[in-house]
Amino acid sequence: MPRRNPELAQASARPLPGPGGPIVERIACWSARHAKIAVFGWFGLVAAAFLAGQLLGTRNLPQYDPGQAGQGEQMLHQLNVVSPATESVLIQPRGAGAARLTFADDPQMRQATAAVAAALRRLPFAAIDVSAPSLATGRLAADGTSTGSRASIRDGGDAASLISADGHSALVTFDVAGPHADVNSTVAADQAAVARVQAAYPDLIVAEAGSASTSAAGNSLLESDFHRAEFSAIPITLILLLVVFGALIAAGIPVVLAASAVAATISLLAIPSLWLPIRSGTSEIVLILGMAVGVDYSLFYLRREREERAAGRSPAEALQIAAATSGRAIVISGLTVMISLAGLFLSGIELFTGMAFGTIIVVGVAVAGSLTVLPGLLSMLGDWADRGRIPVLGKRRTEARPSRLWAALIRRVVRHPLAWGGAAALALLILALPALGIRLGNPLVDLPGNVPVAQTLARIDAAFPGQPSPAEVVATGQDLNGPAVRSAVAALEAHASATGPIRAPITVTSVASGRGLILEVPLAGSGSGPVSNDALLTLQNQVLPETLGRVSGVSLAVTGNTATDYDWDTTLRARTPIVFGVVAGLAFLILLIAFRSLALPLVSVILNLLSVGAAYGVITLIFQDGWLQGLFGVSGSTTIAQWVPLFMFVFLFGLSMDYHVFILSRIRERCTRGMSTCEALTSGIAASAGVVTSAAVIMVAVFSIFATLSFVDVKTLGVGLAVAVLIDATAVRGILVPAAMALLGERSWYLPRRLAWLPGWKLHDSEGDARLAPKAVILP
Repeated sequence: MPRRNPELAQASARPLPGPGGPIVERIACWSARHAKIAVFGWFGLVAAAFLAGQLLGTRNLPQYDPGQAGQGEQMLHQLNVVSPATESVLIQPRGAGAARLTFADDPQMRQATAAVAAALRRLPFAAIDVSAPSLATGRLAADGTSTGSRASIRDGGDAASLISADGHSALVTFDVAGPHADVNSTVAADQAAVARVQAAYPDLIVAEAGSASTSAAGNSLLESDFHRAEFSAIPITLILLLVVFGALIAAGIPVVLAASAVAATISLLAIPSLWLPIRSGTSEIVLILGMAVGVDYSLFYLRREREERAAGRSPAEALQIAAATSGRAIVISGLTVMISLAGLFLSGIELFTGMAFGTIIVVGVAVAGSLTVLPGLLSMLGDWADRGRIPVLGKRRTEARPSRLWAALIRRVVRHPLAWGGAAALALLILALPALGIRLGNPLVDLPGNVPVAQTLARIDAAFPGQPSPAEVVATGQDLNGPAVRSAVAALEAHASATGPIRAPITVTSVASGRGLILEVPLAGSGSGPVSNDALLTLQNQVLPETLGRVSGVSLAVTGNTATDYDWDTTLRARTPIVFGVVAGLAFLILLIAFRSLALPLVSVILNLLSVGAAYGVITLIFQDGWLQGLFGVSGSTTIAQWVPLFMFVFLFGLSMDYHVFILSRIRERCTRGMSTCEALTSGIAASAGVVTSAAVIMVAVFSIFATLSFVDVKTLGVGLAVAVLIDATAVRGILVPAAMALLGERSWYLPRRLAWLPGWKLHDSEGDARLAPKAVILP
């Protein structure tokens, strides 16, 4: 234990702050004084949240797409119209001679097809409307084309046949029986019947795919991914924390806090699920992000407390200083993260609502735990927190030493800020360039290519290429079977042509006892792209207003795959600048108040945009342009999932403030002791290098777990987050921040006189007991 001077001895004898102290210190020191209440109260609240979640249960409310497509989905839901889950069974020869075999010539194919149809018809509780080709319908004409009858296969309508054009493939189609809510379990019986036929015909491919089997496979993957992430995140985090702290108990404290925050949040999601759609993958995201921020915040606090004790402080004084410095940095960072995530509510997309609620709750719970149960645990444990030391690491990790490597780098950057900063900024700009060509889209089947159902769907699409699904016009109102509506429908059909934007045939179906109509309108184009989008706009803005739109009392909405993709794209294009502007503006205001500086928030916002842009460039190179796709188990991906970039931005914009706030707080502490800004840069960053590097390594490791999961969009998110955190903790923290502040000098703390009224966070000078007001250069 280092020898303490008399001033420190006097300071350690002072009581912890009372009710008149700063709020963060008051909360932390109250928790330290009432450790048992804080600790057992915290775990009691976590248990209560778990019980509440179990009692309420998570409701599965319908989630609607944005724009008019979502309005059409809502109208169908109100009409209680549910499209039956359609399945297809593919029968195909396999092996070297497969290309020579056809349904007409191969008795095994015909027998297997008949066996599949018979097996499904014996399951009236699981399969209805079974359709299968027969030898009579499968005879081939002399020119090689099928003379078989047409059948409706998924979205293909009359464009698909139960026997492929080359005769090498056959389909058996059916609808899954029973309530729509039970299709995932009901389809298992159908799959078992098909599997028995496959076992009887090993020389053939007999495989089932469709909406129900795809949904069941997706749910199964989500569940297995969640368990994999759950069992990976905690051990990996604990191992890294053992390296950081060198002691088993100290390493376990952040894991306990983060895990309890995640458990409470996942349970509490049952409450917003009563009125908001919570996506099934939200728990997965909450788990990974909750572990990341929970460990991060605990690490900042715990490391500072250990540094102060190693410097000779008493446990009580070390807790007080940790609360006044790291505790406040955690509050600022947490508020910034939560406000950034709240920007998702401005997107107008329901998919983001559940994600926003889940991630905001877990960050808030982690911040609350860092200010309550963490000081309480440290107070209860005392010196026991350093028990279970790892040989060699234990003694070294307890000591607080500035990083000589980072200090040497910062000194070089400060001497030549323009050269170093310019080179780093140029490198990140080059890395961000691919993002200019980013293409957003959503695959029709969001499953990895190695999943059997996805492989079967790919084979069906190759053997039975069909036309894109038609637009669905949903009409509701009174007297929909009356002459006015019939006349309007006839006028709509008159707009259809073989070469125009609206194609024939237009089909009309009355639903809900005549309370609604569904009109399927084929559009020009491939279903996506400019041609189909122009045809959709022609239908929405010209054809419908001139026909059905003129009938009084009729409400219309256009949905379907083309409309959904178009509305997603237009909504994102319209709302993304708003979200970006609001998030950046609010983050600027928080930092302006926190540091009473105009320049530092502006620098932080610019650097955050630069690191996010670089992360966008990396995911574009990998998941769109195909670089290193094999490393991540991805193949054939040509677009970035529509929800990923916006979610990445709001989360990273808040999360990157972790390091900025923590480092700037350390720099400000030294400025309050009389150091110049350039001197404080070297000392402050070197002193914080160990904890920031440790936090970054843990966060990168936790986010990298995403890259090992099944879904491409989740992999994309994980890689993007890991890359951005790595860039932020190295190039931004080690080069760009010191370069920018060195160029600004004392102007880093510039605050116009007309903003002098702004409140500011007082900083604790760890070299003494005085609470010093933030240094600010007030100029007219």
